[in-house]
Amino acid sequence: MKEHGYILLLGAITAFVVVLFTMPSLIKVARMKHLVDEPGDARKVHHRSVPTIGGIIIFAAVLFSYALWFPQAKMLAIAGTGYEAMYVAMGTAYTDFKFVLAAMVLLFFIGVKDDIIGFSPVKKLVGHMIVGYILVIMAGIRITGMHGLFGVYELSEPISIALSFFTYVVLVNAMNLIDGVDGLAGGIGLIASTVYGMWLYMAGDVALALLAFTLSGALAGFLVFNSHPARIFMGDSGSLIIGAILAVLAMKVVDHDTSRLPTYLRMIPTPIFTMAVIAYPLVDTLRIFIHRSARGVSPFAADKNHIHHRLMDLGLGHRGTTFILYGYALLIVGLSLLTRKWHPNVGLMVLGSTAVVLACFLSPCR
Repeated sequence: MKEHGYILLLGAITAFVVVLFTMPSLIKVARMKHLVDEPGDARKVHHRSVPTIGGIIIFAAVLFSYALWFPQAKMLAIAGTGYEAMYVAMGTAYTDFKFVLAAMVLLFFIGVKDDIIGFSPVKKLVGHMIVGYILVIMAGIRITGMHGLFGVYELSEPISIALSFFTYVVLVNAMNLIDGVDGLAGGIGLIASTVYGMWLYMAGDVALALLAFTLSGALAGFLVFNSHPARIFMGDSGSLIIGAILAVLAMKVVDHDTSRLPTYLRMIPTPIFTMAVIAYPLVDTLRIFIHRSARGVSPFAADKNHIHHRLMDLGLGHRGTTFILYGYALLIVGLSLLTRKWHPNVGLMVLGSTAVVLACFLSPCR
């Protein structure tokens, strides 16, 4: 299994090259058709017109690269030996691919329409419910156990479905909410997808690792154009796709067989590791929802109290803000490695407290 790592590298490079060579044309077309975000809103931190449909190329690059380098049957046998295990693994991988593709296509069209002409909240909610149904019910991508966290090991089916729907909705919206500074959402998505991809590769799951690495490659290419000063934004068409893929990867990691992992990783409770990888969008979303609710404002009302806004107010600028938050994300992932010798509840308490305290230190709410 481990000898097939070149597939992941090829997938990432292909996605990177696709974005690198096609994004300039999209930027040109977007400007010609005036598909841009104009400055002027008090919440916006850019000062010139910027195209908003970068997610189109991110989606295309991930889809093309994943389909092109999808592993052959002999690479997919992640358990057991012989042809039976090979074909079981192949069937699982193709099923995941089929339903994830269907969900991504639907989210892509929702995002593109929202970027260009707007999309009503009710229709968007219906779209998310359909996508959630495809992923959680039809594909069976769900969290079925907590590995001792809160004393829970196995989840009943209704709770498993509800928690999995919640995970999808939270991550998709969290990635959308942090997309407020040049390079931030793309960089955080790059870090998360790369870490998940490495974990899945070491766990012996080439197909899922390839999905993660194609997203990493696409986001690395996107950051060439989205780093400050940004020439294009990913828009909802990008943030929804990124959030959905990360939700799929997160749920798969939580429930994945860990027997092939190195010992130091196998001892880390997968729910804690999974949350550590996406700690920044989770903490920022939780923080902003609590702050708005405490002020008697709708949790969904827009404001400038996100962590990235507060860092910008300190004069750090786009680059300073993004690099600090990249460091925050990497630090929490690194700290999660220390939880391998602790009880899951202790590990979550220490890691969660550290993430929240650091977030509050970086950006006290106004």
